Amino acid sequence: MTEEYGLLDPEEGEGEDFGDEWEEIDVSDTEADRIARKRDREFAEFRKRLKDADQFKVEQSVFDDATFAAIYKLVQDGYIEAFGGPISTGKEANVYEALGDEDRDVAVKIYRINASNFQQMREYLEGDPRFEGIGSDKKKVVLAWTKKEFANLRRARAAGVRVPEPIAVERNVLVMELVGLVEDRARRLAEVNVENPETAFEVVREYMRRLHGAGLVHGDLSEYNLIIHDGELVVIDLGQAVTVHHPNADDFLERDCRNVAAFFTRQGIEVDPDDLREFVTAVDAEP
Repeated sequence: MTEEYGLLDPEEGEGEDFGDEWEEIDVSDTEADRIARKRDREFAEFRKRLKDADQFKVEQSVFDDATFAAIYKLVQDGYIEAFGGPISTGKEANVYEALGDEDRDVAVKIYRINASNFQQMREYLEGDPRFEGIGSDKKKVVLAWTKKEFANLRRARAAGVRVPEPIAVERNVLVMELVGLVEDRARRLAEVNVENPETAFEVVREYMRRLHGAGLVHGDLSEYNLIIHDGELVVIDLGQAVTVHHPNADDFLERDCRNVAAFFTRQGIEVDPDDLREFVTAVDAEP
């Protein structure tokens, strides 16, 4: 029944006990910072070409030299071959369509270091053991957030959750799979007529269960962070996802369950958020 939405199989584990560990987030200077400080002729030319490009002209006062250096490093390493137009723009980040290696379309998400307001991030950062010692340094917060999103995507995919494939991360720039081209973009669940809501709900709750089993809570799950593309349900925007060790993880999970239950109830299915939470957190739950 769930095959209609392309339910994935989890990857073969290597004895990893998901949820009992967390990776340290390194926010020390990267190769991109060194390139930005050195500012040799090749990088200076690249920076000028990028700043002169139509899709980046409005960002000259937003992207710092180290951000351009991060893009430069990703180009050097072969993760980005050419940039297309912007997919979305926001207060914290812009997402661009780009051409990756082997002529693969990718999405490049660029977080702004000097964005005006990152206070909303604090709710998700404070209490996360991966962020201990970062404090209120805006640069460190943004770099850690970007790396956290990469790590969350990687862990979700290993658990068999359909999310954009994370490809590379450099400083405040994340390269990932592009789900749907700009001219044929994937639609959010809120934007479509869900023809088989029972099946869609089964997939969503299973993905929530797998995320929790992998030690993660999405923290902002709703019909706006679930998209349908080529018959697949895809979970997006995992930047704010926290580990189950986070002091607010239970509250975030409860909110996710309420949001999902409310949406599918509007689709004509009786979904109780408490029953959904019980399914998601049941250790012995079967797919």
